[in-house]
Amino acid sequence: MAVSYKKLWKLLIDKDMKKKDLCAKAGISPASVTKMGRNGHVTTEILLKICTALDCGVEDIMEIVPDDQ
Repeated sequence: MAVSYKKLWKLLIDKDMKKKDLCAKAGISPASVTKMGRNGHVTTEILLKICTALDCGVEDIMEIVPDDQ
């Protein structure tokens, strides 16, 4: 199983935000956003900051997908 952040990127498009806007609003580093761009692992603290900044739930920014996708 793997993590996909496609929902986050779509949400940013829907809110007309850039990744740097997310960093500023959520108080996270560009390195964390880069990790997420590669579907890498980030801490739950980072996810909480993003959800708070975007006023959404964790299910709105990520999903678990089978490894073969």
